[in-house]
Amino acid sequence: MWQLALYRLLAKRRAQSRKQDIHPWLLDAWQQAPNKGKQSWLDTGFLVVDLETSSLSVSDGEILSIGWVAIDYGKIQLNSAKHLLLKNAHSVGHSATIHHLRDCQLETGATVEQALLSLLQAAIGRVLVFHHSPMDMQFLNYHSQKQLGAKLYLPVVDTLQLEKKHLDHIGCPIKAGDLTLANIRKRYGLPAYPAHNALTDALATAELLLAQVAHKGGECSMKSL
Repeated sequence: MWQLALYRLLAKRRAQSRKQDIHPWLLDAWQQAPNKGKQSWLDTGFLVVDLETSSLSVSDGEILSIGWVAIDYGKIQLNSAKHLLLKNAHSVGHSATIHHLRDCQLETGATVEQALLSLLQAAIGRVLVFHHSPMDMQFLNYHSQKQLGAKLYLPVVDTLQLEKKHLDHIGCPIKAGDLTLANIRKRYGLPAYPAHNALTDALATAELLLAQVAHKGGECSMKSL
């Protein structure tokens, strides 16, 4: 995880050179982020996160909702579950057919900055978990840079990449659709959940991570994740 430490240092220097501030909550999250690759996954706290957006690209899309749930000592902490709707500057348009969020539901939602700060508070001392992290992280990093003064630069585990590595390792060809959250869960014997609700997908990803770790034998280090 030394790369993250380097990125944080460079971000601090850039901010100083531009005479800009990095939000103290982000600095606190950096300070308390797990940084030991040899640490057991059981001794590591996770925050499993999912976003619903109006587009696949941050260049023309907005975050519409964020859901998350924590994992401690190998158990999902349901009392930590959070689902935030965000105010949107533009209409959700045709994306509503996927996530079923309507403009009227988002009118009283949180601002992006409020959502980011709430997420940061929940993520203190934890590793973030996503299913296909590049998709969600492009939105989070864009808005973190804009609102908080730097990208998140927090450790991330990606359940999609874990499964891809597993299938590559056993020599199993990967076909279109094999790495969707629903199809991977099905292979691990997990029940089908309705898709495209941020909190439901976060919970589904949390269950998948536990199944993947159990398949590894349960005694894996953070480096292996």
